[in-house]
Amino acid sequence: MTTFELIGHDYIQLNQLLKLLNLAESGGDANQAIVAGYVQVNGLTELQKRKKLFPGDRIMFQDQEIEIVRQD
Repeated sequence: MTTFELIGHDYIQLNQLLKLLNLAESGGDANQAIVAGYVQVNGLTELQKRKKLFPGDRIMFQDQEIEIVRQD
């Protein structure tokens, strides 16, 4: 499992996360993957491109699991 650490922010948008972790080549690719139903958040298929992700959320995409954590 990969962790993504929120630094200085309360949340990150789902499409931004996929781009930042290089799981999508572009924002457009990230958006397409999301609306096609290829991304799960906390075990449920997520179709909102700008879904706000908070610490504790778990994302599954392309056989990779990512957990959002907060820097203390």
